[in-house]
Amino acid sequence: MKVVVYAICKNERKFVERWMNSMSEADDIYVLDTGSTDGTPQCLEKLGAKVTVERIEPWRFDTARNRSLELVPEDADICVCTDLDEVFQPGWREKVERAWVPGTERLFYQYIWNFLPDGREGMTFWYEKIHRRQGCQWVSPVHETLRYDGGVPETQYAEDVRLEHHPDETKSRGQYLTLLELAVQEEPDNDRNVHYLGREYFFYRRWEESIAMLKTHLSLPTATWADERCASMRLLAKDYHALAMEGEEERWLLRAVGEAPHLREPWMDLADFSYQRQDWYGVLWATGRALAITQRPKTYISEAAAWGEHPWDLASLGYYYTGQYGKAFDAIQKALELAPDNVRLQENLQCIQAKQLSGD
Repeated sequence: MKVVVYAICKNERKFVERWMNSMSEADDIYVLDTGSTDGTPQCLEKLGAKVTVERIEPWRFDTARNRSLELVPEDADICVCTDLDEVFQPGWREKVERAWVPGTERLFYQYIWNFLPDGREGMTFWYEKIHRRQGCQWVSPVHETLRYDGGVPETQYAEDVRLEHHPDETKSRGQYLTLLELAVQEEPDNDRNVHYLGREYFFYRRWEESIAMLKTHLSLPTATWADERCASMRLLAKDYHALAMEGEEERWLLRAVGEAPHLREPWMDLADFSYQRQDWYGVLWATGRALAITQRPKTYISEAAAWGEHPWDLASLGYYYTGQYGKAFDAIQKALELAPDNVRLQENLQCIQAKQLSGD
């Protein structure tokens, strides 16, 4: 099989060597540089990449991705789209070929979006930027996705392929808002982009606009995916919290768990809400429902906090403040197994042990 990596970049010289080492398992590497001034194209070419320099005006991610895909030869069997701030764990090429059974058109693999301060994996979900060469096109000015001729492509999962994201934290994402507004203007019925725009308004603390856009998302006939609907409801609760509208916050949290009771994340939002009000039985109910979910979903709506020590941490507090010290001890032990260096958890463990010894 001929495996080709392709990418877009601008002013990412500091990532070049690491990225090229990671992508070197491919047969060829093609890069569209969209106007670097730091020597990125020269560094890439020196290490063996085939680089084309071309400005994209007006800027759109889908236009740039499509132009970079055009650089890939027609005889490529597998196209691998990555960014320069991403790296595959070694041995990825062999695993991709093994998963790419006859008839495959798209491959899902694990994507580590970020890492926690202690080095543990943060948000992790399934990505789909390994695909066939023919009959597909990138669409949407930002948060671009591949659209395939003929509808949904034949898909396989490469569960042992892992791509890590190590971004430049100094790089601005300011263009995202304008591009998302353009995306919704172009396709007002695209439920995915409407949700993303509502989320982006939330990031910008534009609460009322976020509320309006998220409610628009929920009203769209095509917005049927429970996980993303739940995400909109959770964001609405946060918007109303910022506006100090407590009744609305609680109402949307309850709607969120009702929409997607199979996800940990809304249950943990409800647990946090109960914690803030020192409703310890509410904390225990919500964390119990969250911890009963043991299968992490294969979507981007899977947050690190819900799958780390946080549910056990809150459960231990719920048990502690309801006088159930034995269960509090078991829960804090579970939390420490997931975060052994957490000083606060260690101190909480000592407090629980002291209560057990005192017989209170």
